Amino acid sequence: MQKFDAIRPFYDSEINEAILNVKNHPMMKAMMGFTFPEVDESVWKEQLSKTHSIRDFQCNFIYHTIQKVLENSSDGLTTSGFEKLEKGESYLFVSNHRDIVLDTTLLNVSLFEHGLVMTASAIGDNLVQKDFLNVLAKMNRNFLVQRGLSPREMLTSSKTLSEYIGHLIQHENRSVWIAQREGRTKDGNDATNPGVLKMLAMGSDEANLMDYFKKLKIVPVAISYEYDPTDVLKIPQLLAETNNEVYVKEKNEDFMTLLSGIMGPKKRIHIHIGDVLDQEISKIQAEVDNNNKQIQALAQVIDDSILQSYKLWPTNYIAYDIVNKGTTYADRYTESEKSLFERRLEMRIDAENPVALQGLLDMYANPVVNQLKYSNELKS
Repeated sequence: MQKFDAIRPFYDSEINEAILNVKNHPMMKAMMGFTFPEVDESVWKEQLSKTHSIRDFQCNFIYHTIQKVLENSSDGLTTSGFEKLEKGESYLFVSNHRDIVLDTTLLNVSLFEHGLVMTASAIGDNLVQKDFLNVLAKMNRNFLVQRGLSPREMLTSSKTLSEYIGHLIQHENRSVWIAQREGRTKDGNDATNPGVLKMLAMGSDEANLMDYFKKLKIVPVAISYEYDPTDVLKIPQLLAETNNEVYVKEKNEDFMTLLSGIMGPKKRIHIHIGDVLDQEISKIQAEVDNNNKQIQALAQVIDDSILQSYKLWPTNYIAYDIVNKGTTYADRYTESEKSLFERRLEMRIDAENPVALQGLLDMYANPVVNQLKYSNELKS
């Protein structure tokens, strides 16, 4: 399928050559040294040299790297909802997006542990500008979302991307992970951009768009970190947006954010798998008449699933109470958890900058605010 060559990951037939080209790279040595500190370099190099598929690379190397990351920077990963998925079935996972690498990698770790089909995952080409990262991404079954294109180029690129996603799910029986919006959530408000669904719709081979979305087997995914390891790194962009300024990234900002997300402290992490959106799509089909409105309704259904199943941590309740100058959720956290959170704020943010402080607090408080909307709707 040459039309996908510019964005696709490696084929299994290309993996061994790719590995041989990078096995001596300093970043590969650093990654393997971190993953297998007790193992002699010659041993892991020999094992890498015998690797001939993406699955083998992921299961024998990347899986263990992520276990080390979790061990060193978290208090563990928990999951819920995976029992809803069928073994051997492919799905389109639409996820909220908090961390560049971990959101999708942790989902794949969980899918692997549950014996389910792992994903091909969308990644912005801006994140793999370094040659080694580009190769590593393609070895890990990432496909590229091309950024910074002209409107005409973007249209062509989106069409190719949507066709590739449809091809993976329907013809290769490969699950796909895609974020609900371009870029990570900066303010704690996870919201699906209908533009992402419009892009997916460009690959439709059905007369009725909702029939196509049913074929994709859309599954909303909510991932939540007790501490967002990149929370402070999101503040400059929030400040720029507050001042109606255009935010311009520093030269190596994406790479530094990527590293911070992997190595920064996260405490507990939870992934929840929502329902496969089948009946919900049938309902939209029956009640909503045009494509645009149907896409808006589907975005809302995805949001409803993610926001309601997002795991709230003590940090979320603490931030909510600080923002609201109250003790509404004092029973959801301890005094020591509150002190730890406040100390983290003091260490990571300039207290003299009220906008930055408010931005960081909102990042943690907004998931509580969002869940409250649903409980209030139930009461009314």
